[in-house]
Amino acid sequence: MTRVIKFGVIGCGLMGREFASAAARWLHLNDTKARPEIVAVCDLNPDLTGWFSDNVPSVTQVTDDYKALLANPDVDAVYCAVPHNLHAQMYPDILAAGKHLFGEKPFGIDAAANATITDAIHVHPDLIVRCSSEMPYFPGAQKVIDFVRQGHVGEVIEVEAAFLHSSDLNPGKPINWKRMVDVNGAYGCMGDLGMHVLHVPLRLGGRPARVAAALVNRFPTRPDGKGNVVPCETWDNATITGYMDDGWPLVLKTWRIGPGHSNTWSLRVLGTTGSAEFATANPRQWRYMRYKGGAQVWQVEDLGFQTLFPALTGGIFEFGFPDALQQMWAAYLDEIAGGDAGGFHCVTPAEATDHHAILTAALKAGVDRTVETVAYG
Repeated sequence: MTRVIKFGVIGCGLMGREFASAAARWLHLNDTKARPEIVAVCDLNPDLTGWFSDNVPSVTQVTDDYKALLANPDVDAVYCAVPHNLHAQMYPDILAAGKHLFGEKPFGIDAAANATITDAIHVHPDLIVRCSSEMPYFPGAQKVIDFVRQGHVGEVIEVEAAFLHSSDLNPGKPINWKRMVDVNGAYGCMGDLGMHVLHVPLRLGGRPARVAAALVNRFPTRPDGKGNVVPCETWDNATITGYMDDGWPLVLKTWRIGPGHSNTWSLRVLGTTGSAEFATANPRQWRYMRYKGGAQVWQVEDLGFQTLFPALTGGIFEFGFPDALQQMWAAYLDEIAGGDAGGFHCVTPAEATDHHAILTAALKAGVDRTVETVAYG
């Protein structure tokens, strides 16, 4: 029988509603070990909790006090989707209440906050704790990952991972919390997008020993939506170059100003005997090359709905962001139910800590214009 995992959602904004959508269409997946049921929601904004009341019949608790949600004995696990400055307070409280935790990136506003969360995780080894990162669940991304795991790359020449947005190219776009240092953190765009670009490299063993970074704050002020112009102090774009001990570079791009890119995630691995790449800008296809001398020919494969967790959709049809998100959630629930997450589990706390080490070094490198050693724990 499919196990029912009862969830509380703390933070009922966009990603909370995306989770609700994924849970509502769980019948889309075939033969999963577990399914989510949202029974409690918490947010300071009654319009957001009202959306859940109107659209999620299983919700029996609506509150603006997250500790009241944590005291609910019906809640098995919590999805916490709140601004970065609240992670170090709420994540340990969730664990202390005995709830499994699925948290949003970056798992703490900075490395010190992440250490506080990590200490709390160590006290509760029986709880499954993971961090959100859905893009590697695209079929094309999984093709690239499998290509590398199967040893087709040979010696690595370079790895590049990027996440590019474009809406901040508009200087009239009102500021939001992701552009406020006190709430988002000094990492700026790296804090919000860094886990997206580091998930796969870290999973495949890409831990840079040293990093350099080019940081850009193109628009130092923005309108506040109330007729005023206010400081916008966070970094717009970051291009990080990490150097491995054996010499190959890891290039990471977290750009909020990527002209023409709505929401493009990409991964490229170049090697001496094989190369592969995928980008969500062209979600049906991945490209690869196998080289054994002679002609160097890129091949393109058109993909359909070929997923880690089988679904009702026919294999010839298209895959999109809501599907990637549901696959990520399926991986997390599979782990809670004792499975292997389909062979590709969500971001672990250890990977989140490594990504903080890289971003901390990159921030210093970018500000000081130096090359910094990454201090892993």
